[in-house]
Amino acid sequence: MAFYKKAKEVIVLILKHVEIVEECVLSAAKTIDSYLKDDINSAKRLAQQVDRIETRADLVRYEMRDKLYSGAYLPRLREDIFKLVESLDDVADAGETCCDFFLNQRPVFPDELKLLFLEVSQESLGIIKPLKAAIICFIKGDCSIEVIRKHAKEVGLKESEVDKIEWNLTKQIFTSTLDHSHKLHLRRCLETIASVSDLAEDVTDQLDLVTLKSMI
Repeated sequence: MAFYKKAKEVIVLILKHVEIVEECVLSAAKTIDSYLKDDINSAKRLAQQVDRIETRADLVRYEMRDKLYSGAYLPRLREDIFKLVESLDDVADAGETCCDFFLNQRPVFPDELKLLFLEVSQESLGIIKPLKAAIICFIKGDCSIEVIRKHAKEVGLKESEVDKIEWNLTKQIFTSTLDHSHKLHLRRCLETIASVSDLAEDVTDQLDLVTLKSMI
């Protein structure tokens, strides 16, 4: 009986963690949006909010880890569930890193590139929505494998779209008349934004593994 109680507590914590990570990433997207619209004061406030949210995510992750160490959840899935939550937390960290990059390094964007950076930001950080749907489907156990895979496929499609935008934007940056150091700085900024979607796809890879093991 105690095992099932602990397992339920882990599930509640994972669902809470997913919600907080989504809040963190979407707040990071708002930070970038404000920065690109030259509203630096709003960007600062939002970045501070992202930092607080990411800390909350860490605290929930630590609590969940302690529950798993105490013997909660199915033994064959404990390690994989922990890795799943860790990989999801990396997505929140990446969102926070985006904010740090913008507010600490203050990249300067030519007007003709601002909309493209906004687009890649919305696509990359917006990936959290289908990712959240996939994880919740699995954790709650109220979706079929096909539905989980459908959401995971949406994550993959979004990541591919980010790759396309990243490629085109990189070309525009390096064929521009900006000086080379400026080009490199914008490229690094772009990589930081795109890393969110790359890490989100890593989460779906881990989710695929956990899903397969749960079927055994």
